[in-house]
Amino acid sequence: MQELPIACDMTALSAAQRERQQVLMKSFHALIQEMKETNNGYAFRLAADTETILLAAEFITIERLCCPFFNFALEVGPTDDPLWLRISGREGVKEFIRMELGFE
Repeated sequence: MQELPIACDMTALSAAQRERQQVLMKSFHALIQEMKETNNGYAFRLAADTETILLAAEFITIERLCCPFFNFALEVGPTDDPLWLRISGREGVKEFIRMELGFE
């Protein structure tokens, strides 16, 4: 299997998806309660309310179209536990996440 380049392909998104991506990115940034660096990416703690869980899932569905080299994981525990969104990938992806998501 050929390794995908670490580069966004914005042509993979329709105009409506690009617009929605911008809205989701702003919402995602505002909802982050904690960010942890992992070996191959980052984990973001968010509230585990229904609206945030749905937003995180929609964020993943759009991001994976233009950035197919990302790995995503959502972890939702019992009612009082937070939601964790993990974004990871091969070598070089962690640096890309920092730049792309504006965490320099």
